[in-house]
Amino acid sequence: MLYKESFYAKEGLADIYHSVMEGNRITPEQGLRLLEHSNIQAVGALAHHVRMRKHGTNTYFVRNMHLNYSNVCIHPCTFCAFKRSSEQSEGAFIYSHDELLEQLAQEQAEFAEIHIVGGCHPTLSLEWFTSLVKKIKALQPQADIKMFTAVEIDHLAQIENIRIEDVLQALKDAGASMLTGGGAEIFAPRVRKQVCPTKLNAEEWLHVHSVAHSMGNLSNCTMLFGHIETIEERIDHLCRLRELQDKTHGFICFIPLPYQRKNNPLSSKVTTNDSYIDRMKTIAVSRLMLDNIEHIKAYWIMLGVKEAQSALYFGADDIDGTIVEEKIGHWAGANSSHALHIDELRFMITQSGFTPVCRNARFLAA
Repeated sequence: MLYKESFYAKEGLADIYHSVMEGNRITPEQGLRLLEHSNIQAVGALAHHVRMRKHGTNTYFVRNMHLNYSNVCIHPCTFCAFKRSSEQSEGAFIYSHDELLEQLAQEQAEFAEIHIVGGCHPTLSLEWFTSLVKKIKALQPQADIKMFTAVEIDHLAQIENIRIEDVLQALKDAGASMLTGGGAEIFAPRVRKQVCPTKLNAEEWLHVHSVAHSMGNLSNCTMLFGHIETIEERIDHLCRLRELQDKTHGFICFIPLPYQRKNNPLSSKVTTNDSYIDRMKTIAVSRLMLDNIEHIKAYWIMLGVKEAQSALYFGADDIDGTIVEEKIGHWAGANSSHALHIDELRFMITQSGFTPVCRNARFLAA
């Protein structure tokens, strides 16, 4: 329930209250004040009001599966516990097409969404991936294949010496229909130099998504928060996503990803507060700032089930899905389950007081 205007006046948030009630855009300065504000309930109630205005009690989930084809990667990202430098490194893996198809077949389920990401492998070709997509579509023709981060798309363009457009078109022709949102991390150059120095910069990441959107592909977008970034840099990140969405309208969902602190070198340099309050406020401010992105995900893999349920009262309207087996977050310390059954997801939503809606990758009822 939204507090009265007098309450927000006492909290010094009267102008933000009026902006929310009138449907006006939250400014960067207002977003910063909300992140800095000590009253989490005041911030959360505003975000929940917007969430209810957009979606009512509907809360989305999906029957999906994550496939990680390899963890061999050329990039030395300091937050990553998943990456291995070569196929000979301890813990390195690369699955063949047959092994990936077997993983799908073992589940004996029809998925609405198949999410495919991995490391930027130094030698795997575009043809290797387009062939894989065709085989997956033959096995799961009803599924939307949500494939690759912008970083992987750019990596393939460099390997093949072709344009971003050519990579995206080849994947689309093979049957892939969406991009994932990974690789955004934090857009601020200061942060990227320390956490992902060889990855795409902010402008390049945004360009890949802009091109994808111009070709009719939808995508997610993300923000990795809770490490060495400032709250001002979080607000800047959200503003840059909002600016691109104003132009392309191609982002379907925003996923705030709390940094996982185990098994990676960045953990020794972390400066931000790792707290429930900070995570919920960040989700709430994301809902308030990203007025042009319909859906905010409470990613239960990285939040855990209980915090994901709480996030539904702080602006989130989606909890992701069955997943089946997630590696990237868990190798960095996420202590959630690797998978949830479809009935567990429904119960998780109804137990929180919301209405479960099984969706496809495009947020249409499935």
